[in-house]
Amino acid sequence: MFAFIVRRLFGAVAMLVIVSMVTFGIFFLLPKLAGQTTDQLAASYAGKAPTQEAIADIKERLGLDDPIAVQYGRYVKGIVAGQEFSNGPSVMKCPAPCLGYSFRNSEPVLPTLVDRAPVTLSLAVGAAVIWLVAGVGIGIVSALKRGSVFDRLAMMTALAGVSLPIYFTGLVSLAVFAYGLKLWPDGVAYKPFLDNPVDWAYNLILPWVTLAFLYAALYARLTRAGMLETLNEDFIRTARAKGLPEKTVITKHALRASLTPILTVFGLDLGLLLGGAVLTEKTFGFAGLGALSIDSIASGDLPMVMGVVLLATIFIVLASLIVDILYAVVDPRVRLN
Repeated sequence: MFAFIVRRLFGAVAMLVIVSMVTFGIFFLLPKLAGQTTDQLAASYAGKAPTQEAIADIKERLGLDDPIAVQYGRYVKGIVAGQEFSNGPSVMKCPAPCLGYSFRNSEPVLPTLVDRAPVTLSLAVGAAVIWLVAGVGIGIVSALKRGSVFDRLAMMTALAGVSLPIYFTGLVSLAVFAYGLKLWPDGVAYKPFLDNPVDWAYNLILPWVTLAFLYAALYARLTRAGMLETLNEDFIRTARAKGLPEKTVITKHALRASLTPILTVFGLDLGLLLGGAVLTEKTFGFAGLGALSIDSIASGDLPMVMGVVLLATIFIVLASLIVDILYAVVDPRVRLN
């Protein structure tokens, strides 16, 4: 088991390096291949209607005329050892790990990401707990009561949940519960957990349930399909023939064998949400990583966009690593691979 985890850790580190190279190439190499000049790239840092002097100054300070390998090496060095950025007569220090400097916000990228991350973490993790418990639970009951009224209603609701976009269900939930029933008369707003845990949870209930409704529908259908397939396997009939309690047959044998695809999807979904629940954050007005990425793209804040992309990649890689470890716990055969 230890050797399995070590192999996956090395794989995760290699993946992060590869993704950082690809991300850097997308933002700095592809524009050149597409015909964009370094002056045009520097102009994206200079704000609206930049002067030629400002463009030339930014191009020199960022070293945009250097070879792409030199630029990437400078970027990696900044992550490891920090970096300094000059802004006219002043020099801004960006301590390690430095993911770049936003000249639009006049601050390093990482502190902004750290400031926004708790919003996205609170939203994603809370919704994930709800959709995992509700979706898997409903899927199990539907599989055991196949063809019943509960099964048909659950699958119809799941189909509606999959079909309805999050911005529609979010706006409807706000109209009904926040403004109609006055459960949130002042609207839904993120409250820091350390300030007041009760207010934190209360203001996240509606976004949690709205976001979980979409994913729980997917997990219910996936769990139901996996359970129905597993319940027809020979080892399930053997377990029942041995006289094992039905609860043991369902939880220890059938459900455990059905968890592998659920874990796969859950790791990817949670990793993507941790990188920014864009539609949910925008719908409810939360200032998380997803909203930050949209605002940064709209304003042309290239370093901030790169920082969000790299942070999202780290979340996805970590989620995949955890899923790989859980694979080995659920199915010991995985440890041999």
